[in-house]
Amino acid sequence: MTNSALNVLNRTRIVMVHTSHSGNIGSAARAMKTMGLHHLVLVEPKQFPSEEATALSSGATDILERAVVTDTLEEAVADCDFVIGASARSRNLPWPLVNPREMATKVLALPEDAKVALVVGRERSGLTNEELARCHVHVNIPANPDYSSLNVASAVQVLCYELRMSAIASQEQEKPEWGVEWDQPLAKGKQLEGLFDHWEKVLVDIEFLDPNNPRHLMTKLRRFVLRALPDEVEANILRGMLSHIDKKLRRN
Repeated sequence: MTNSALNVLNRTRIVMVHTSHSGNIGSAARAMKTMGLHHLVLVEPKQFPSEEATALSSGATDILERAVVTDTLEEAVADCDFVIGASARSRNLPWPLVNPREMATKVLALPEDAKVALVVGRERSGLTNEELARCHVHVNIPANPDYSSLNVASAVQVLCYELRMSAIASQEQEKPEWGVEWDQPLAKGKQLEGLFDHWEKVLVDIEFLDPNNPRHLMTKLRRFVLRALPDEVEANILRGMLSHIDKKLRRN
């Protein structure tokens, strides 16, 4: 693989949320290293570091040693441009959903400096709806419907494999998602969260959003913005509009 193809693997992190069994962390590190990924982020693991994780990593201890531990998913993806959440179930509110191969295609179509997070959840219950709402798209591994119980480390292996294979295939034909090289970097997770918080406040101030009965308003607005994949300037424009509304409200 060329350096260009390897680049997508170097800027993609695996984020494991509330992992209960430390052995799964080691197995995931092994899966990552076999596919050329190196960045592991752990959100409130039950136990880490641990001897079991080291043993099951089968030599991928360098990934464990460099692993970053955070308190929240928000912190884990704050500087990411594209966040993908692994989901084994459908949601009441539809969200962009892809299989692992389609996921890899989307990642390869991003700007060459875009940071990507592949987020996997708890062994028993996966990611919560709130955590999934932080993701641009959801990825579902189409396992056997009669036995769809997939170990979290195995899921990491599947996702990393598809990403590597797409990176190899991309050397034959590379094309930007929008047909041209984009002129601005994508909005970071932290910037988008600030936008959503500001938006919610303004909607409450103008009495468009009832905080006691919010329904799905903010979640649907979040889905709308994330589906559009805004760049930094576009996010700043929206934030500027909200600031102008704030000023007008104060004058009145």
